[in-house]
Amino acid sequence: MRVPLFALTAIGVIAAAGAAIGLGVWRPLDEGYVEGVDVSAYQGMIDWDALSRSNVHFAYIKATEGSSLVDARFVANWRGAGHAGVRQGAYHRFSLCRSAASQANNFFRTVPRTYGALPPAVDVENMDRCGARRVDGEAEIESFLDLLQAHYGVRPILYVTKQFHEAHASAFPHERFWIRSLYAPPAFRADQWVIWQHHDAARRPGVEAPIDVDAFRGNERALEAFARESRPTT
Repeated sequence: MRVPLFALTAIGVIAAAGAAIGLGVWRPLDEGYVEGVDVSAYQGMIDWDALSRSNVHFAYIKATEGSSLVDARFVANWRGAGHAGVRQGAYHRFSLCRSAASQANNFFRTVPRTYGALPPAVDVENMDRCGARRVDGEAEIESFLDLLQAHYGVRPILYVTKQFHEAHASAFPHERFWIRSLYAPPAFRADQWVIWQHHDAARRPGVEAPIDVDAFRGNERALEAFARESRPTT
């Protein structure tokens, strides 16, 4: 059976798009977004100068988790990104097993108050119960956001998955979000998201391990304004 030419063309386009996605070179849109990454010790040593030359304009860098863990590469990544001209922000992985105050103190000890840094981000994807301990997770997250806002002078953003959204759809109506939605635009929190994580295994110069790739919702001028929201009090 002969396959029509238009069908072969369509198959070729789909295959090429699939290959681009797999390699992490796919861009959500050429206009209206600014590309960034998020990194942790998992990526190992990063050549930030090489990464910055590959169209990466911002980076969220893992700083802390819970009340005591500090990412082993945070200091090196924070300095390296800054020296390379990549706008940097720090993120914390939230735990229901520790109080908001103890986790905030861990973040304060680790992340400097830097004018022009991106607003802090809080990863709340892991909201499993903490054994027999009964916790109002939504209230603890709000408390954590309040503590960070008072310290850094800017309201943090929340990193969420679709699963988190479905479990807490009516919560956090006034917050801003960094949404994980691989290969497709976010279909929830339409008016609230500012960053879209669209790839979780991309390849970029200067990084040996796979890397997460993100899109900021706006142009470079909007990204600059987003960063300048941070106004430490001291």
